Amino acid sequence: MKRLSIAALLVGVAVASAAVTASSSAAPSSTRAAQLALARAATAKYANDLGRARADGYGILTRMIPNMGYHYLNPSVKTFDLRKPPILVYEHRGAKWQLGALEWVFAKRPAKAPIAGAQYGTFGAACHYRDGTFVFASSADKCAASSPVVHRVACGAAPVDQQSACDRTIRAKGAKLNFWHGPLVTMHVWLWYPNPDGLFAGMNPLVSPFNEG
Repeated sequence: MKRLSIAALLVGVAVASAAVTASSSAAPSSTRAAQLALARAATAKYANDLGRARADGYGILTRMIPNMGYHYLNPSVKTFDLRKPPILVYEHRGAKWQLGALEWVFAKRPAKAPIAGAQYGTFGAACHYRDGTFVFASSADKCAASSPVVHRVACGAAPVDQQSACDRTIRAKGAKLNFWHGPLVTMHVWLWYPNPDGLFAGMNPLVSPFNEG
């Protein structure tokens, strides 16, 4: 039931996001500067505090995607709101976590940009597992019941005193399937880490030092 509800959430957020217009209550000004200021002020509490994000409902979605980050999804975010991104993208080194980007997903490219000048990327249909590993798959019936991926940093987000036990459990059993989703259009907004490729770029060469997790 949980995996179905999270999958439905992603689709719901995507549909709601695709329909958003500049008149959204979350964006009182049509200017990009005002929109970004609103989003940044609302997410400042998460900038260096993954614990706060987790306490507010964000859970692991993906492990480190090179030149991007760890993705955390909040299943309680059901509509588009600049103040409540459904996905937070974090960089990680040692015991430190740094918020890099905010992300929204769409079922299709929005007819009107939810943020002025927005640019988009794509993410293929995929099976997501509870440890943050994922496998691209064209349909849900192609998802294995447990993760076929043994990710060497699969337990990187676990408390330090639990990482060894977490790693042994995952390697022995494999993480259970969380949900599957179809192809998505993505919008990254690098509000918390500079990106020479642009505010809306999917990848960020400056976070490559974090690729080892």
